[in-house]
Amino acid sequence: MTSRDWQADRRAVFDRDDHACRHCEESGDAADPTALRTYPVGAVPLEGTVHESSLATVCTDCFETLQSASDSPASSAESVSSEALFRLVRETTRVQGGAIADVASFASLATSLPTTLADARAEADAAADSDSTFDAAVDETAAAYRDGRREALLALDVADARLERVRSVDGAAFDADVRSSLSTVTETATDLQSTLREAVARSEIVPVCLERCHGCFEPLEGDACSTCGLEVLETADWRGEEGVAFERLFSSINDSLQGASTTTETLTERTMTLATQLTES
Repeated sequence: MTSRDWQADRRAVFDRDDHACRHCEESGDAADPTALRTYPVGAVPLEGTVHESSLATVCTDCFETLQSASDSPASSAESVSSEALFRLVRETTRVQGGAIADVASFASLATSLPTTLADARAEADAAADSDSTFDAAVDETAAAYRDGRREALLALDVADARLERVRSVDGAAFDADVRSSLSTVTETATDLQSTLREAVARSEIVPVCLERCHGCFEPLEGDACSTCGLEVLETADWRGEEGVAFERLFSSINDSLQGASTTTETLTERTMTLATQLTES
């Protein structure tokens, strides 16, 4: 991620997000135009306009946290005290816990899309103004999907940034037991991030199977979304002779979430071991 000046209707993004950071919920200061920033989540075009569905409002502090993780040299090592490392690991664990909840919420929303749209179609068919009733229901569903996707992706990016801080800690100042525990905590947390991103990626397949963009949820035509410019995700693995194998796709998403749950238990145990070692050192 670079510090590119993302091009979009910033005011519309800020209004949509109630002028508050979508991570820490810090409200922006109307008198300070730099108090809030737009941050891109997920895949975005390398050049040109970025659709608002892929932009989240963040405060300056959260933006700098996100940027510092991507801008810092991979070889840089940070010397910290036992107390500082304890706080850093605890904060990283807290942030990652929030990411787990956001990803699970997004996955739940995504797997409900086929039923939600089918129910909306049935209700609309029974209404006097079928098309407008259905369009209103789709708009509501689209807004919820975009919000859930942004929340999950932003939470994962923040967790990645915190985890990068942990990786940058110079372990030379600690004894062998702490170094070993820190390494296992970092590796397990990294595995958890990968599993959570896998769950999000598979959840994004659901709207594409419904002929909707995985980013903005607008109808798809061609190889790229005409609204937000995202390339259409490949869905061949989830299609069969009878159409989309939603049950198999949903099972795959659930497997990822179950894997994340198992990894979280392991991470909790290893984090507690590290915390004990740090408080005793």
